[in-house]
Amino acid sequence: MVTTVGNEATFDKLVTNLIYLERDAIAAYDSSIERLSDKALSDQIARFRQDHLQHLEVLTEMAAEAGAEAPTEGDAKQMLTTGKIALADLMGDSAILSAMKTNEDDTVMAYERAAQHENALPKSKAFFEKALADETRHREWMERMSQNA
Repeated sequence: MVTTVGNEATFDKLVTNLIYLERDAIAAYDSSIERLSDKALSDQIARFRQDHLQHLEVLTEMAAEAGAEAPTEGDAKQMLTTGKIALADLMGDSAILSAMKTNEDDTVMAYERAAQHENALPKSKAFFEKALADETRHREWMERMSQNA
């Protein structure tokens, strides 16, 4: 799934869509944690999930400041992010991590775009760049570990 998050015309819509993206990612992390058979992999995924929770907290504050909607649940894409994990579970930990890596592809792309958004303030751009670094780190780990699991 290729995301369009980051292409919004307005900052408030960007923040709202990033919140949806984070909520969808957290649901995928929850699904992965439940399904991974290797406890060390599951523990690392749980640590990465904490980054997403922190991103969600900052984005929710950003939404309040910008007068943007702060969704309290994921959107329809959540079924895609968690569905990939459920299907991958049939093939084991390596497939789960590969599916999670594709989810991270979307978050990396979204934060790359957000960091360049013309309506983002310096404070928000700094957060988007930090979130991008987190997501890039998650994706690289998942790619590396999916080849070894």
